[in-house]
This record gives sequence, structure tokens and C-alpha cells, in this order.
Amino acid sequence: MSALKIKKGSTKHSAYNLRPSFSDVQERHTLAVLVDNEAGVLARVIGLFSARGYNIESLTVAEVDHEGGLSRITVVTTGTPQVIEQIKAQLGRIVPVHDVHDLTVEGPSVERELALLKVAGGGDKRVEALRLADIFRANVVDSTLESFVFEITGTPEKIDAFADLMRPLGLVEVARTGVAALSRGA
Repeated sequence: MSALKIKKGSTKHSAYNLRPSFSDVQERHTLAVLVDNEAGVLARVIGLFSARGYNIESLTVAEVDHEGGLSRITVVTTGTPQVIEQIKAQLGRIVPVHDVHDLTVEGPSVERELALLKVAGGGDKRVEALRLADIFRANVVDSTLESFVFEITGTPEKIDAFADLMRPLGLVEVARTGVAALSRGA
């Protein structure tokens, strides 16, 4: 209580924002970072996350401009809005970083991931696995008498759903590339 007996943040008519602006809600953000393609840059970017205890859900890196020597790092991370802002600000201060874009905030974006799933089984389970693969538009890239290897591309949620359905049918192994993302439009 203040000296005026007004509870802090209790009125909408105050000229000051007395309500705390911090949020405890964890949000998932996709960050696209354009960096110089040189040794040690990825270690510096990832070091920023590990030194502060930030989580990385997905990480992909590839050269995007051979002549300009630029690579694109796509990082999917979770945190409170304050943590996400802090991550973006600290990424922007690293010397070989040219651009940091928060694709989650900047508008509509397209996210895709590639996964390979090995499913072992026979009989009805084998037929069911092929039927589900057809529904999810997954391709069979390897087949033996005991197993299939499926290739599927889509959103991380689509891949999770496909993997969940394959578990009871004999899912043995999963390899995922991580999210690649671009903003939509011009």
C-alpha cells in the first residue's frame, strides 16, 4: 500500500502503468539469423544460448549466399516475451551477425521439417503403416522384408502426429532435420 492507500496497479485511470509488464507465459519463437559463413560463428551463437540457459528446440544452418559468404541459422526457441527480446538483442550484438528476424512476430511464415522414420513389422502392421504413410503423404525411401524407412516433410506438428501413429506399428528410429522457415510475401 502506498501513502495514499491506493493499491498498486488497482486503477485504470492512473497516468502511470502500475501493473507489472512481465509475463510468465512460455512462447515458441522461430528466429532467422543471417551470419558470416566463417569458422566459430555457430559456436558463438549457440554459446549465447547455453551460457544463459536458454533452450533450443530446433537448429538448422546452411550457406545461403556463396559469393557473399553468408549463412542462415534458423533457431526455434521457447521463453517468456522478455527472454525472447533479450535473445534477439544479444544475437544482434554478436559481430558476424548481419540480421536477426523473429518470424513468429513479423507476420505469416512457412515452416517445414524433413524426417526419416524407420518402422519395423510385418503382416497387418505393415499394411497399416503404408496406409497411414499415404494419408500423410510420406514416401517410402527404403524397404526390406522387415522394415520401411519413410520420408516425410511438413510442419513439426505433422511429423509429431505421424510419429505418434507409427509408434504402435513398430517405430524403431527417427531422424529429423530441424525447422527451415521463411516469411511469406514480399
